[in-house]
Amino acid sequence: MTNPAGRRRAGLLIPLFACPSSTSWGIGDIGDLRAITAWLAGAGQSVLQLLPINEMAPGQQSPYSAISAMAIDPIFISMPAVADFEALGGDASLDQADRVLLAEVRGASTLQHAHVRALKHRALRAAFARFHDAEWSHDTERARALRGFLSEQAWWIEDYAIFRALHAREGERPWSDWPETLQRREPAAIDHARRELAREVLFYQYLQWLAATQWAEARRHTHGVALFGDLPFMVDGDSADVWARQYQFRLDASVGVPPDAFSVNGQDWGMPVYRWDVIAGEHFRWLRERARRGADLFDGYRVDHLVGFYRTYGRPRDGGEPFFTPSGEAEQIALGEHVLAMFREAGAEIIAEDLGTVPDFVRASLARMAVPGFRVFRWEREWHADGQPFRDPADYPPVSVAASGTHDTEPLAVWWERASQDERQMVSQLPTIRKITTGRGLIDRPYSPEVRDALLEALFASGSNLLLLPVTDVFGWRDRINEPAVVSDTNWTFRLRWDADRLDEEPEARERQAALRAWAERYQRR
Repeated sequence: MTNPAGRRRAGLLIPLFACPSSTSWGIGDIGDLRAITAWLAGAGQSVLQLLPINEMAPGQQSPYSAISAMAIDPIFISMPAVADFEALGGDASLDQADRVLLAEVRGASTLQHAHVRALKHRALRAAFARFHDAEWSHDTERARALRGFLSEQAWWIEDYAIFRALHAREGERPWSDWPETLQRREPAAIDHARRELAREVLFYQYLQWLAATQWAEARRHTHGVALFGDLPFMVDGDSADVWARQYQFRLDASVGVPPDAFSVNGQDWGMPVYRWDVIAGEHFRWLRERARRGADLFDGYRVDHLVGFYRTYGRPRDGGEPFFTPSGEAEQIALGEHVLAMFREAGAEIIAEDLGTVPDFVRASLARMAVPGFRVFRWEREWHADGQPFRDPADYPPVSVAASGTHDTEPLAVWWERASQDERQMVSQLPTIRKITTGRGLIDRPYSPEVRDALLEALFASGSNLLLLPVTDVFGWRDRINEPAVVSDTNWTFRLRWDADRLDEEPEARERQAALRAWAERYQRR
């Protein structure tokens, strides 16, 4: 989908995992995109912003902890759309224990990652066994379709599939704990593993074929809503990409961020640091491939942790002094602009997550390149002026993304409740807020539907050409999608309160849909 210059649009941030339908298995899956985009289209929204859909590392539930920069997580495969599973009898083919578990994960109020993953894995194993015996062994039309897919995607899927098969055989241990010949990817050892694990390699390729086929079908039925993805800054150190390109990373250091609004001590993400000189020497091939993959899957995507592509913050694993790479500002600008230009050249629209500790020269660079950065209402203030007043949303630049928050922030309702009296006063005095509230302001009001809608409408009225609202803020919910720098069972488990295919039956969802549509029309966001 193209985006004519200057077009004003609005959309919602909804993680795919958060919007299961009545037929999916306790998690929003690829097939559920049709239902959620239908609701968004009815709400006058033209963009669905997703979080990363990359395959997560075993035991992880953060979409930013990826075992592959290219593979779609099989947890998002829609089981009712798997022909081989349906040929076995579908849900009815599950044993009694799994039928009970399926009912439990469907009825849970939050996403049960481990149970859903185990349940789908068993079902997909059974589906693959049927495919192997009935299709692959007889070189049927579907078998030839898989062969064609593997030929087309060989540039990434060959390394991924052998890595994934080895990882499973090694008990999901990190590749750094494997036998040395496999760690070093000695050709003889890899060739032997390919022969020995041929069926397992095919299983992981089969899963990616299913996911790709379903994704292509889903993109044909988005009701005119553009799908935006999220390109993570890094992948896990224990990933197919790092294993295949060890020389491109500093394995003795880990990526993080310096102290910022989320963490007074900064963050250490535990992922290896790019060796930018080596990557540049190979003409940034891997990043070009990531951009190509992103453009294949999405109409556009958010570049996560944008500042890291200008200057990466690393922490030596031996406790040494943190550092930036590259170290000089001129080199940082050159790197960042080169990477962004590559991302654009692949064909997808890009927006930049430029939040946290970001030097002024990075935002100036984004402005020169006309790459939209984020304008999160609570942080858009005149920080160097007396009283640090909020910026009026009407003054946000057109080449920007207005937002009430992100997947990492506390919901708007919680922020308002915790805001000081002075902050509420400043918000109330903003010209856009006064116009929307016909001069009444919000100063003395607790959080309520009226306060929620005044704040949301102010962002629809903003100068930003693109508006992206977390779904939690649209409904005024207090659910949190993620709390940064915290590992817990509740992070990344948010689910909508209703099935995605039954939103039109829920009065609250219908009311929110009508409100969004009215604001989109009023402020010419189409």
